[in-house]
Amino acid sequence: MLERIEPVEIVEVAPRDGFQSIREPIGTEAKIEMINALARAGCQRIEAGSFVSPKAIPQMADMGAIAAGIERPAQVRFMVLVPNRKGIELALANGFDEFGYVLSVSESHNQNNVRRSVDDSMRDLAGLVDWLSAQDKGWRLRVNLATSFDCPFDGRQSLQALAARVREVQSIISDAEIALCDTTGRANPRQVAEAFARVQADSPDGRTRWAFHGHDTYGLGVANALAAYEAGVRRFDAAAAGLGGCPFAPGATGNTATEDLVFAFEACGIKTGIDIDRLTAIADRIAAIPGGVVASHIRHVPKERLHA
Repeated sequence: MLERIEPVEIVEVAPRDGFQSIREPIGTEAKIEMINALARAGCQRIEAGSFVSPKAIPQMADMGAIAAGIERPAQVRFMVLVPNRKGIELALANGFDEFGYVLSVSESHNQNNVRRSVDDSMRDLAGLVDWLSAQDKGWRLRVNLATSFDCPFDGRQSLQALAARVREVQSIISDAEIALCDTTGRANPRQVAEAFARVQADSPDGRTRWAFHGHDTYGLGVANALAAYEAGVRRFDAAAAGLGGCPFAPGATGNTATEDLVFAFEACGIKTGIDIDRLTAIADRIAAIPGGVVASHIRHVPKERLHA
């Protein structure tokens, strides 16, 4: 039962996690228009893209033009994924001060995803935090813990392994936002609730802000998010139309659809600040991008039934 009804923050990840899953280039102007439309729909946190090697992810090669072209309303926070110091320097130069960094709980997934050991990723994270702390600028950092629940190579991850990774991150930066990521979509509501209960109970620093990144591969995306909410989480990643998925997690075909998550939260009396009509309109446009793999329930419901 939902005993404490508090609003949530939805982090819209389609412009990064979703767009990068599409092989053919999406026009820069189209990306800008879709990001602006998401902001106008009430998405107050948007992952606008990533500053990575264009050779690795060609879809993100136009990040400079996107940064220059998007509207930046005062109420909207933009985050970008960065793999290293060069990525952060480029992000800062393009007006971003919120960064996402990814490492895995599973050693095998980390090697496949970022081509290095988890220990190396932790050392790089420590170096980035030291460098950022020396800058005369404000910044925020999100650490995404991939394979928090299940690994496509190693299977289900133990609570002990997850808690140990969380403590390592907290030893490097005590006031980060830490997202537990259901990379394969195989997590279930009980597992999600137990994971967040464990990491929060073990947390040495109460300043950590918790987030959940879910996939809907097995149809449990919304249920898992509600379980995380029950466990005290108030920040949730989602992608309009359910676009995206991890290329290094076979079968993880899509993120939880933002419109599905918004509808579920609002139906429970949990405020998201997002206009469902505007959101479904832009979700329809995102779903029409050639080459995208999407999965959404609310987009297929007659619009008049969304407010019945």
